[in-house]
Amino acid sequence: MAEETENLTPGATEGEEAAQPHLEPPTNERFRWYIIHAYSGFERKVRESIETRVQAFGLQNRIGRVMIPTEAVTEIINGKKRTVERVFLPGYVLVEMDLDNDLWHVIKNTPRVTGFLGTGDKPVALTEAEVGSILFRSDTSKEKPRLKVKFQKNESVRITEGPFANFNGVVDDVNEDRETLKVMVTIFGRSTPVELDFGKVEKIA
Repeated sequence: MAEETENLTPGATEGEEAAQPHLEPPTNERFRWYIIHAYSGFERKVRESIETRVQAFGLQNRIGRVMIPTEAVTEIINGKKRTVERVFLPGYVLVEMDLDNDLWHVIKNTPRVTGFLGTGDKPVALTEAEVGSILFRSDTSKEKPRLKVKFQKNESVRITEGPFANFNGVVDDVNEDRETLKVMVTIFGRSTPVELDFGKVEKIA
């Protein structure tokens, strides 16, 4: 199960192109972003361990931000919504650093770290666009949390909001990208299709 973690605020997402998010500039021009492989579910512990070990070895000037890619997920439990932060890339931690052999060993030997993303023992730095796309997803999901609920065709549901609140219906179509359903509702004796957001219906047990 992916670890819930606190809300991490990545850098700015404005850029030269609207579809090309930009990060805040690094505090050290030599810094590059790398992806660390970690045990899934221990991303937060790995981040804390890296920060502690970097201080212990006096390498604070060689490392910048340590971030866990998260997204906001809205769960519906017993008809009630709650939004939590969840890791959307389980087993990965992003680290901004001026990597050399000493720092490589410090990171590699951190508990619950299995290695770097790269080929063999050679870590590969991410491009700014790659890092931006990962962290931009975190920002976007905070603005519009993703609903963690699955509906299926022919499933019975109850409408909870809007003009058809408390009506029962049957799911006719599911659009997961838009998070909408087409529900067949019987109105005045006729089956009528109604399009609704996921958050406005609940499953009938």
